[in-house]
Amino acid sequence: MTHQAPPEHFKGKNVAEHLRDARKKGAVATAEVHGTELPGHFSAAADSAKETALAFLILWAIGTTLGYPLLIPFIAFGFGWFLWKTGRSALLGWGRLERLHRVIEEERWEIEHHRDQEKQELREMYEAKGFSGKLLDEVVDVLMADDNRLLRVMLEEELGLSLEVYEHPLKQALGAALGVLITATAALCAYYFWPYFGIPLICLLVVIIASKMTAKYEKRRLLNSVIWNFALTLFVTASVYFLGKLIG
Repeated sequence: MTHQAPPEHFKGKNVAEHLRDARKKGAVATAEVHGTELPGHFSAAADSAKETALAFLILWAIGTTLGYPLLIPFIAFGFGWFLWKTGRSALLGWGRLERLHRVIEEERWEIEHHRDQEKQELREMYEAKGFSGKLLDEVVDVLMADDNRLLRVMLEEELGLSLEVYEHPLKQALGAALGVLITATAALCAYYFWPYFGIPLICLLVVIIASKMTAKYEKRRLLNSVIWNFALTLFVTASVYFLGKLIG
């Protein structure tokens, strides 16, 4: 059974349509630039490591074809890249928290000013879960009696949010910083001791390790993830290298 509500809250839609729109709203508000399956700091570190490895490979390919010494450019680029990735990760995290806070405040306002409609939403959601009759009435009444619990339920059930998994932006930024720092340090050491092939070996190894770790935590196929990431990185590097040879 579908319940009807005044248009000022549901905008002329029934409860089921409103709940679908709310889910979309929650998905937009909590969209993760690094994905939603992994903790923010872990995925930020893995993505930053892979991106840093690719950036160093491209620089290596360009410098090798042109015959330029690359130690100083690598150091300068690594420093700037470290600042950029760390700051960008923090800003993205803050933006995500701001969107989340706005959604929470909007839902809190709806609870305070549209209680009848919120009650209809609760009934619709718990009817879909299999509740009915007296048990359904009791569940709805208990939740409506506690605004804090009601807010949490509406955020999790209506909007599809899981508040426990959200991290502080600085923690996510720290993950990105570590990903860049570890990869850049390893690449610079490899280049210093083995200028010709140190960078490709270390950077491709970083791509393999980072791809394997993210695939493992996301419960995806390890082999597929490693092969596709490795192949794409190798293709990009080879394209830059041979284009440089062709132009040069």
